[in-house]
Amino acid sequence: MRNKYSSRSHEHVFDYRDGDVFGCVADVGWITGHSYVVYGPLANGATTVLFESTPTYPNPGRYWETVARLGITHFYCAPTALRLLLRYEDDWVKRYDRSTLRVLGSVGEPLNHEAWHWFNDLVGEKRCTLVDTWWQTETGGIMISPRPSAPSAPVLPALPMRPMFGVKPVLCDPNGGVVEGMGVDGALCVGSVWPGIARTIYGDHKRYIDTYFSPYKGHYFSGDGAHR
Repeated sequence: MRNKYSSRSHEHVFDYRDGDVFGCVADVGWITGHSYVVYGPLANGATTVLFESTPTYPNPGRYWETVARLGITHFYCAPTALRLLLRYEDDWVKRYDRSTLRVLGSVGEPLNHEAWHWFNDLVGEKRCTLVDTWWQTETGGIMISPRPSAPSAPVLPALPMRPMFGVKPVLCDPNGGVVEGMGVDGALCVGSVWPGIARTIYGDHKRYIDTYFSPYKGHYFSGDGAHR
């Protein structure tokens, strides 16, 4: 079921189309590599790129040279890498053809506004969809992202925005109650199960229950806070 969730989220979040070349530059040993280098793209019949090395070796144009050489249509990376590349001259991006890019994505931590605009405006030339995704190892795949949605729905800078099909995010207060309305903060929980959810912690199911389901009864607790 986790593989199925990876494939469906890959298809709908990234608007997968036949012939796409998916460039997720995460290490294949991490959950992002499992879900979006291997399972998701390959289950959908995509060409997937396995990237080794770092964003700056042999030079800060490594990512963009790879995009140009392989004709990558989707580029998915961590905000840490983007903030690192911000330190270098824009020419390291501009010297490479990025016309094949259609969708950009970030994963792993919050994407700050400066990095979002650099990624969107410079790398994507303001013509690519940028999906800032929120999920966890325990969720098996993307949970909140600007897409899928109506094609005309806005994508706001540095915000994941919308839940994946069947995912019901809720905000909870310290007493375990659900926080309603807009302009509010709370503990980010999920009020439903989904196909990619972790089933247990190996050898310690009690810890699994205590960590994820005991803090807020009836909800999966992510350990993160959120604003709506």
